[in-house]
Amino acid sequence: MFRWEEPVYLYGILIIPLFWMVFYFLRRKISSKRNAIVDKRLQKFVIREYSPFKPWIKMIFWSFTLLFLFLALANPQYGTKLETVKRKGADIVFAIDVSKSMLAEDVKPNRLEKAKQIVSKLIDKMVSDRVGIIIYAGEAVPAVPITTDYSAAKLFLQQIKPGDVATQGTALEDAVSLATTFFDNEETDKILIILSDGEDHSENTIDAVKEAADMGIKIITVGIGTETGGLIPVKRNGQLIGYKTDKEGKRVVTKRNQTLLYRMAQETHGVYIDGNNSAQAVKQLEEVLKNLNRKEYETKKISEYKSRYQWMLFMALMFFVLYSLTGEKETRWIKNLNLFNENHHENI
Repeated sequence: MFRWEEPVYLYGILIIPLFWMVFYFLRRKISSKRNAIVDKRLQKFVIREYSPFKPWIKMIFWSFTLLFLFLALANPQYGTKLETVKRKGADIVFAIDVSKSMLAEDVKPNRLEKAKQIVSKLIDKMVSDRVGIIIYAGEAVPAVPITTDYSAAKLFLQQIKPGDVATQGTALEDAVSLATTFFDNEETDKILIILSDGEDHSENTIDAVKEAADMGIKIITVGIGTETGGLIPVKRNGQLIGYKTDKEGKRVVTKRNQTLLYRMAQETHGVYIDGNNSAQAVKQLEEVLKNLNRKEYETKKISEYKSRYQWMLFMALMFFVLYSLTGEKETRWIKNLNLFNENHHENI
């Protein structure tokens, strides 16, 4: 498996064409001045050691020096082998509400961003637990399957927005039902963390929760939003243009349904956590997860990456030496070979 450890240095290669543009401009300028002083046909006789090719050869050597230097700085690496490693951990699935109500700003910056902050901070504190992500609104969508690749999970997390689920609404039932398909290890604790304002448009949510409880899934609900509620902003290109209204033209006020979220947690012997303060919520979640029953499981990983910059550095050094040893004057021994059978004593 191949990768660049520091790919940002590859952008340095773009400097090389700029050097060529400047070099070409300067050579044209020098040639123009020389032609103005000495006739072009007489130059090889008047300027005996002048070589029209050496500067171009030096520039080629200099270009390759820069090319391999930037490649070395980027540090190409190869993974040596794929190996099976054993870890101890639990399975934790996050179900994130991405319905329009999560855009309410009664919690800053808004409910959805607050939920993403909590998940991101919690993942940062994980070591060997496996995580998965579900997003839901009017339906539930699998986003990140159970994995130990925390970087991939966080990368997706940053991109989450309400438009990611086409059907609007809040179907907690679908999120819970989908989560039951994520857990494949019967021996580890199974945790479903739901981050939502609790607004629900399904009548069968508690039934789905009871089924999850029968499967040994513990639900932790994180309620985000206030009981007084907030308006749902409507924005275009990041600019506020109004607020969501109902059929009668009245502004919709969305409120956190703490009662439902609390009951969902109780049905599975889980806990309800207030998510309006992200630091406090993460701390409480850590306390809950600290006491989980973690079992050993197997996973695949690249055992190590080996750096291969040495060859690139050697090539850069070799071309730099060639550049340094190449002068701009005509080489006498090559000239004496008379490769093109030139008559230097011909009459003009």
